[in-house]
Formats: sequence, C-alpha cells, structure tokens
Amino acid sequence: MYNLLLTIFLILCVVIIACVMMQPAKNNNDAMSALTGGAGDLFSRRKARGFEAVMQITTTICGAIFFILALTLIYISSH
Repeated sequence: MYNLLLTIFLILCVVIIACVMMQPAKNNNDAMSALTGGAGDLFSRRKARGFEAVMQITTTICGAIFFILALTLIYISSH
C-alpha cells in the first residue's frame, strides 16, 4: 500500500510541476508597478477565463490531492 501511494505521490509531483509551468505569466511592466511592488494591482483583479481558469483549477485540485496524499503517507509510515 505504501509503495503504491508513494508512486502516485511522485507522479503527482511531476503533474504539479507541469501545471505550474503551463500557467500564463502575469506581466506588469509599468513604471508604477516597479515603484510600488505591484500594490496598485491588488484590487484590480480580473476573473480568469479559458485556459488560464482551467490551469488554476487543475493546479488547485492537484495541490489538495498532494497535501492529502502527503499526510496519508506520513500516517502510514508512522504506524
């Protein structure tokens, strides 16, 4: 059981890396962003659409599964 979960965990690690790398970059190259560190964009959030939304949802789901699987592996290895 432990080996199967560990294999799934390692595959999930690669999937999470791919999901994060595939997300589109958010470039803020204006002068005000350089001075304020992007604080002006804090309240100007827009809703993600299309591919960006799919990648955000996929990354969130994979992250949650990663966390649960990590806790499960810790529990199994301690008993």
